[in-house]
Amino acid sequence: MNFIKTLFLLFLCFVTHVSTAQNTIKLLTQQKEFIAGDTILLKFNANNEKNYQIYCSNSYGSTLLNSEINNDTIIFKIPTYVSNKSGIVNWKIVNDKNNISGQFKIIPKPKPVSLETYLGPPSIEAGSIDYTMLVVIPTDDLDNPLKKGTSVKVKYQFLKSERKTNVLTDNLIAFKKIYSPLKSGRMLVSSASLGLNSKEYSLNIMPAIGTDFKLFFKRNHKYADGNQITTFYTSIIKDKNKNVISDGSFVDFFITNKKGNMLKTAGTTINGIAYAKMIHPEFEDTWKVKAYITGISESDILKISYQKIINKFDVKFSDNNRTVKVGPLNSFMNQMIPDGLKVKLAIYKDEKLLNDIIKKSNDGFVYFKLNSNIYKNGNYTIKITAASVTETFEAKKLW
Repeated sequence: MNFIKTLFLLFLCFVTHVSTAQNTIKLLTQQKEFIAGDTILLKFNANNEKNYQIYCSNSYGSTLLNSEINNDTIIFKIPTYVSNKSGIVNWKIVNDKNNISGQFKIIPKPKPVSLETYLGPPSIEAGSIDYTMLVVIPTDDLDNPLKKGTSVKVKYQFLKSERKTNVLTDNLIAFKKIYSPLKSGRMLVSSASLGLNSKEYSLNIMPAIGTDFKLFFKRNHKYADGNQITTFYTSIIKDKNKNVISDGSFVDFFITNKKGNMLKTAGTTINGIAYAKMIHPEFEDTWKVKAYITGISESDILKISYQKIINKFDVKFSDNNRTVKVGPLNSFMNQMIPDGLKVKLAIYKDEKLLNDIIKKSNDGFVYFKLNSNIYKNGNYTIKITAASVTETFEAKKLW
């Protein structure tokens, strides 16, 4: 009885071994590295006609492929959307209990057909501190970046200088930091790899921020006629490396007069010089002018004096003293003062200001009418001011 049991167990083991041997497949393809775009076939030796599936995955995704059988050889054809992309491909037979798996590598083609080139930022500041970065990606005709260590030549030209340097690709890209020179201007940059050249790129080397500067002025005359214009202008504003600052830099001009009142004008630079204008005051005054590039630089203080043009003027009353004629108003050469000079008439009653009437000169004269409906008959104090010169008439009777 024991003999029969032993014989039966031996028979079961033999059947199991034969069954396992019949279902075993073996990889025939020994090649572990392919070039992108190649036809890739994974071949297995099998002693059965069972349909197998293979699971493939790479950095782009994964897919499941069915087998083909040809004369006891199982063939898996890797599709082009996998074989055209460089990288590691892992595979595994999914319906085999022996867990057959492996991997192969797809490398890019050896010659590039394009250079993906990026340069940025496109403008940097002169002074050897700021820099731009050139990034180059040599790719084959299937858009695969070339292998690590591919040589890329970076070339750049600035003024009379031409330079070349070699960099190697790493993590798919080659890059080069290009630091700004001391001078401003335009730099030309290009790259080349394995006989393929990129297009030309332009890099603007901009001046740095301006340093402190001087202030000047010009005018037709020194008199406070309220008519002519004084022009303020800066010295040529440069950065710390003696580059003229960029056109269009905004400069504010602040003017403080004797009374502490402040005026403001502004201009933008052209070829490093900013211009601004201000009309002359209407009275004797001294200006202190200072210019700023906000938060960056400033000028020295410029002092300008204006002399008064009127020392005295005539005033005539008529029509019951209700018509006031001021003039003639003569300028520094006894010519009639230009039209537009402000003349103020202040009228008081019992030391209380009733009204200020302001008019502008025309042909050297100003006329005031004191309305009887507003100013009743009586005595008034009248003060007339032109170009900071005041004539006062006490107890002037209106009737």
